[in-house]
Amino acid sequence: MTSILRTLVTTDWLATNLQNPDIRIIDASWYLPDMKRNGKGEYGKAHIPGARFFDIDEISDTRSNLPHMAPTPEKFVSRMRAMGIGDGHKVVIYDGSGLFSAARVWWLFKLMGKNNIAVLDGGFPKWLKEHRAVESGPVLMRDRHITVQFQENLVKDVTQVSAVSKLGNQLIVDARAPGRFSGTDPEPRAGLRSGHIPKSQNMYYRELLNSNGTMKSENALRDAFTNANIDLSRPIITTCGSGITAAIISLALEIIGHKDHSLYDGSWTEWGQFSQLQIETG
Repeated sequence: MTSILRTLVTTDWLATNLQNPDIRIIDASWYLPDMKRNGKGEYGKAHIPGARFFDIDEISDTRSNLPHMAPTPEKFVSRMRAMGIGDGHKVVIYDGSGLFSAARVWWLFKLMGKNNIAVLDGGFPKWLKEHRAVESGPVLMRDRHITVQFQENLVKDVTQVSAVSKLGNQLIVDARAPGRFSGTDPEPRAGLRSGHIPKSQNMYYRELLNSNGTMKSENALRDAFTNANIDLSRPIITTCGSGITAAIISLALEIIGHKDHSLYDGSWTEWGQFSQLQIETG
């Protein structure tokens, strides 16, 4: 397996390895309200054979008033065991958009210290376009032992990001669309201010993807970061609206070999609601 296949796998690779007993497939489809789609409902109608559904909103820290914050290691272990995902498995994650929310679940596994994790490049849309096998209904799952080791260096909270914003000792890279970053477009969540974290830079996540929803090549990813004036020699904190598309930047950084990156889990949903936190526009 090449280094990129440890992070990103093709539909050809997954189709060839579909019957491998050491493979576990996860449908991590999640959609914004304005997309008017239901990930769990679509999973029930059709999914890649053997895929389990990962409910991003439920497998989260539901004690928080912020959406889908990372779950505790204990909750993550409990849910993965029930889904039959354990030590020794290679996990392949996909979503119904092509490459969107799957990156978030990839990051969650990395956060829990699991490294044999990959995202399906192009996701379910590419799988369907190639007329590959699908199934519907529930999957038989047997409890499986799993151990985790929380990697606190991969996640940042609002206090840490605020300090970085003031000191400028790391880059803060925002995955939101340019209009939201500049503050000219309103936020989709009610009650949030418009703008961005001071000293942060914009790297719209769609600039990292091809038109068919696959990830760009390593060279094209590097060019995209260069075009966005992102200095890849520095540590990077990724952020977005609620920690979903920030993980696409994290995934792209991993693919090009940039290891010193973390994700601001609260993202703009947290930063944008507190008036004591400064914002910039433009």
